[in-house]
Amino acid sequence: MAELVFFSGTMDCGKSTLALQMDYNHRARGRGGIRFSRNDRAGGSRISSRLGLETDAVEVTDHTDFWDEVVTRRTRGQRVDYLICDEAQFYSPLQVEQLARLVDEVDVDVFAFGITADFRTRLFPGSQRLIELADRVQVLQVEALCWCGRRATHNARTVDGVMVMEGAQVVVGDVDMALDPAAAGTEGQLPVVGYETLCRRHYMRRVTAHGANIMAQQDQLLPFETDACLWRGSGGTAS
Repeated sequence: MAELVFFSGTMDCGKSTLALQMDYNHRARGRGGIRFSRNDRAGGSRISSRLGLETDAVEVTDHTDFWDEVVTRRTRGQRVDYLICDEAQFYSPLQVEQLARLVDEVDVDVFAFGITADFRTRLFPGSQRLIELADRVQVLQVEALCWCGRRATHNARTVDGVMVMEGAQVVVGDVDMALDPAAAGTEGQLPVVGYETLCRRHYMRRVTAHGANIMAQQDQLLPFETDACLWRGSGGTAS
């Protein structure tokens, strides 16, 4: 029986790597499939992993109809046994319903990979619909880490190294930009948007790796963990 499986986790937990591995395994057994992605870090029509793996894919847009994509290929005689759907958090709820319909009515396996919540800890519409409809939701076992070494549970967006809580839900950026203080913009340059995985403690306190590095350089030796509001670059307000 075909299944709709949602593999979920934070950034840096190996979702795209697993997507490429699953595609390889199924093709090695003679199965035919289609790779889909949206807003991949490597650009359009690609699935890429931070480990350096990369391959072509069909770019998903607002107008993509998965039912038509599969039916058209099968009508042409192409074998379609499964779909690899990377960056599935960016799919619309209607597109997720199309995927579920393909599983139920055409017996196509759908393996979706994506982030559950955005930088404000709010569910992406596509991820929410996947959680509601998937036969299985599987949290990836590879744990992303916060800068402090704890397990990362939240995705944070940064602008010039400072964590932000407002803005559009989807803004292109990369994890490496948030971790490198040198990536911060300077006067006359556009702000640099990055992403960082944080544990709940440091997400709630808005302490990024960049902020922690600045505080360490200032030799703030306190008998308790410094709240981000004490750092002027946090965007918070000291009471």
